[in-house]
Amino acid sequence: MDLVLDNIIFSLQKAGGISVMWVELLKRILKDPDFNLNIIENKTNNILREEIELPGNLFLNNFTEKYPAAIQRYLNPNKIEGKGIFHSSYYRITNNRNYINITTVHDFTYEYFRTGLPKFIHTYQKGKAINASKRVICVSESTKNDLLKFYPKYLESQISVINNGVSKEYTPLLNKCQSQLEHLVSFDSGGFILYVGDRKTPYKNFDLVIEVAKKLKSPLVIAGGGSSAKNEMQYLLSQLGSNNFTIVPDISNTDLNILYNHAFCLVYPSLFEGFGIPIIEAQKAGCPVICSNNSSL
Repeated sequence: MDLVLDNIIFSLQKAGGISVMWVELLKRILKDPDFNLNIIENKTNNILREEIELPGNLFLNNFTEKYPAAIQRYLNPNKIEGKGIFHSSYYRITNNRNYINITTVHDFTYEYFRTGLPKFIHTYQKGKAINASKRVICVSESTKNDLLKFYPKYLESQISVINNGVSKEYTPLLNKCQSQLEHLVSFDSGGFILYVGDRKTPYKNFDLVIEVAKKLKSPLVIAGGGSSAKNEMQYLLSQLGSNNFTIVPDISNTDLNILYNHAFCLVYPSLFEGFGIPIIEAQKAGCPVICSNNSSL
């Protein structure tokens, strides 16, 4: 069967949970002989996309590539040929009637936490994708419950809950040693707490992580989530001091696995998650997790 995967998410973020999930999907589906795979993509600086090599003969002509990513995200790929399944990484669909649309819903953060025009545009596109899809995949039971709350007319029988998986690169290191950390952080193994991911969005509750590190007088390692803005850096310096935190903004799976293996624990106090990928990465690497008890967590 023909399967067209739309890699638009790589153009919308440099890294992030959806990119993690989509790379793992691509890795696995490349090994599946039941599908004739084709891909829609344009140039990107997504650091997770760099971890996977895709054969050149899989790529279809992307007529939206001439537009900026901020516009592309709202342009549906309707000029694909053939017959099969179309699955976008972020709420695009095809109007080609020979294709069945499948949509993965990751969370409802816009619906709960955003306001104004960004919320309206996002929910409009998401709703259009959901209603045009023969099957909707939710990454957790929590996300499925949210979908039925916001789209009560969508048939529950057409929703499948498929939990996110975790990369095979996350694993306990058999011979842990301090030298593994030296190119990443200067703290001792087991002597720092770890935070992973976005810290700018209020519901991520990052201020609590700083409070914990300050109260415990424990070094804090911040992985992913991009570089620190000037005001954030000043705040971290005032709260923790220059020698008590390190930011590793762009990090590979291999290096993040090293941090999980050497951290005292992962602190993940988010107030809402559609899934929460760092939790299963940490668990697979053998790192204790402290997190909130809500939503999918």
